[in-house]
Amino acid sequence: MDDHAALEAAHRHALAWLDGLRERRVHPGPGVDAAAGFAGPLPEHGEDAAKVVEALVAAAEPGLVASAGPRYFGYVIGGGLPSTVAADQLAVAWDQVAGLEVMSPAAAAAEEVAGAWARELLGVDPEASFGFTTGAQMANFTGLAAGRHGVLARAGWDVERDGLQGAPRVHVVAGAQSHSTIPQALRFLGFGGTPDRAEADGQGRMVPSSLREVLARSEGPAIVCAQAGNVDTGAFDPVEELAQVCRERGAWLHVDGAFGLWAAASPRLRHLTAGVELADSLATDCHKWLNVPYDSALVFTRDPEAHMAAMTWQAAYVQVGESRDPFRFVPESSRRARGFAVWAAIRELGRSGVAAMVERSCDLARRFADGLRDEPGVTVLNEVVLNQVLVRFDDSDEHTAAVMQGIRDSGEAWVSGTVWDGRPAMRFSVSNWMTTEADIDRTLAAVLAAHRAAVT
Repeated sequence: MDDHAALEAAHRHALAWLDGLRERRVHPGPGVDAAAGFAGPLPEHGEDAAKVVEALVAAAEPGLVASAGPRYFGYVIGGGLPSTVAADQLAVAWDQVAGLEVMSPAAAAAEEVAGAWARELLGVDPEASFGFTTGAQMANFTGLAAGRHGVLARAGWDVERDGLQGAPRVHVVAGAQSHSTIPQALRFLGFGGTPDRAEADGQGRMVPSSLREVLARSEGPAIVCAQAGNVDTGAFDPVEELAQVCRERGAWLHVDGAFGLWAAASPRLRHLTAGVELADSLATDCHKWLNVPYDSALVFTRDPEAHMAAMTWQAAYVQVGESRDPFRFVPESSRRARGFAVWAAIRELGRSGVAAMVERSCDLARRFADGLRDEPGVTVLNEVVLNQVLVRFDDSDEHTAAVMQGIRDSGEAWVSGTVWDGRPAMRFSVSNWMTTEADIDRTLAAVLAAHRAAVT
C-alpha cells in the first residue's frame, strides 16, 4: 500500500478545485441531488485509501459551493489566501492538538504571536487576553462568559463554583439589531435568549440614550452587548459613547465584531471602530475578512483573570505550567491548531495588505451599490459604510425573491436574503480577497438581467 497515494490524489484534486474556482458555477444548479453520490449501504470491507479519495471527490463534486470564490456574496464569507490554505493543509498533516502547550509547543507559539499581531491590527487593548475559537458564535460565548464571571465576582458570587441558582440577577442588554449569535450565546450561558433591548436607529446602530434608560431599570450586575458591523447594513454601534454609559453603570461591555472589527486595520475606516479599546471583551472572525479557511475566530478580553476563570478547568492528568496554555482561554480542549493559518495570513499580507484588502472590499461594495442606484425599480436601502449592501426590487416581496432566485439559478453569483424593517431584501456582502471589479460588474449584469426578467 502506498501511504502517500491518497494524499497525492487529494492534493491533485485540491489544485484542480482552486484552479477552477474563478469560473465555475457558484452554486449547484436546480435539481442537483447532492446526496446521491454518498448514499449506499454500510461497507462490509475497507477500500484502498486513494480509491476512497477518488470516490469522495466524485460524490462531493455535484454539491460543492464555490463559497471561497470571487462571486459568492451571500452571508459574510471570506475565501482562503494561498498561504492560509497551505497552512491548514500542513496543520492537518501535522495533526497537532492545540489545547496544551506541552502537547504542541509550535501550535501554542503560533497562537501567541498571531493573537498578539491581530490584537495590534485591530486596535484592541494591548494587555487584553485572547483565544482562538471556531467562529464568532463561540467567541461571543467566551467573551460573555468572561463578562458573567466578572460582574458576578464583583457582586460576591462565584458562578463557576456555584452556578446561577441563587446568584444575583444579571441585567443583560443588547441592541435591537444585534446578531442572532448574541441571544444564542446568552442561552448557552443560562441567561435566556431574550435580553433586554436598547433602541436602534434606522441603520441598526444602538442608541446610547436608550441604553442609559434601559440600564436604569435595574441595579447590580449588568452586561451590554454591542456590535461593530451590522450584518445587514454594515453600520457600527457608537462604541465610545456606549462604553461611557457602561462605565457610569458599572456594566461589562461586550462587542460582537464578527467582520466589522477588521475595519480597525484600515487607516481610512478605523474611525468606525472608535472605542473598541474600551470594550471589556470583543469577538471577531478570522474566516471572514482575514480570509483564512473555516473555522477560525478570536476573542479578546481586557480582564484576563475573568477570561481564564470562565474557561479554565483542572484535572490531575493535565500538566499545566507557567506557559500560555491555549485551553485556558476557549471552551475547547481538544482542538485543531488554528493559529498556523492566522499567523500565515498576517505574514502574507502584512499590516498594509490587511488594510488594502478591507478597503478594496468596501470600494467594491460601493461599486455594486452605485451600479444599481439609477436602475428603475431598484432601491439601495442602507448607507454603504462598509462591505454590506441591502437592495429591494420594485418595492415588492415577490419581485425581490424572484430576482434573488434568478441570480442563484444563473450560477453567475450567489446572494442571500434578509428581512430589514419588516420587508424582505437582498443582502450583498464583499469579503473575499479574490473579488475584482470585473467580478462586481459581471454580478451586476446578472442582477439586472434577473430584475428585468422578473419585470416581464
